[in-house]
Amino acid sequence: MNAPHTAPPSPFGDTAVVFDLDGTLVDSEPNYFKASLGTLARYGVTDFTWADHETYVGISTLETLTAWRRRYGITDPADVLLDDLNARYLEFARADTHVFAQMRLFVERLHAAGTPMVVASGSSPQAIEAILDGTGLRALLPRYVSADEVAHGKPAPDVFLEAARRLGVPASRCVVLEDAPPGAAAAHAAGMRCIAVPYVAAQAEDPAFTTADLLFKGGQEEFTARAACTWLERWAAA
Repeated sequence: MNAPHTAPPSPFGDTAVVFDLDGTLVDSEPNYFKASLGTLARYGVTDFTWADHETYVGISTLETLTAWRRRYGITDPADVLLDDLNARYLEFARADTHVFAQMRLFVERLHAAGTPMVVASGSSPQAIEAILDGTGLRALLPRYVSADEVAHGKPAPDVFLEAARRLGVPASRCVVLEDAPPGAAAAHAAGMRCIAVPYVAAQAEDPAFTTADLLFKGGQEEFTARAACTWLERWAAA
C-alpha cells in the first residue's frame, strides 16, 4: 500500500506575512495624487504638489483628510471628503493600477509555499477590494484589514495586530512588508519583523526604518523576491 501523500514542509516555517498595499504591493500613489487634486480643487486648493502628497504616504486616508481640513480650513466633515476622494480614486484604480513585478513574484512564491498572508492597509475597504480585484491579486491575497476597521491607523499597531488575529498567528511570527516610516513604526510596535522597501527614496534614512529587520534602501528598484525569500528562510530557521 502506498504511503499517504504529505506536502513538503514550507521553507518559511510557521511565518505569516502581512503586506501593506499602497506603495508596497502596488504603485497606487499616482492615482491617489490625481484623486487628491480633484477633491482639493473643489475647495479652492490648487497648489497641492507631489511633494505635498509624499508627506501623507503611509498614514490612513482618514488621517490625511483630517490634516487637510486643518491645513486648508475645509469645513466639510471628513466623511464628505472621504466619499469624494474614494469615488475619484476608485475610478483611477479600476482603470490602471500597477503591481510591482518583484512583489507579485514574492506573493506567488509565498502562496505556493502555503504561507498565511494578509493585506493591512490605510485605505478604505472599497479601495482595497478594487485594487485586489483589478490586479488579480485577490486570488492570492483574499484576506485584508483596513485601518477604517480599527481604532487607530499607523504608526499605531492596531491594523497589524488585527491582521495577526484574523490569521490566527502570533504577532511574533509575523513579518510585515512596508514602504513608509509610519508602517515600519507600526510593525515594530506590534512586535513584528519588518521588511522595508521605501517608496520615497529620501525617507530611507528615517529613524523609523532603523527598526526594520531588512531594509532595501533603493526601494522597489532594489527589492527582489529572491532576496526576500532568502531572508525569510533564514529567519524561519533561526
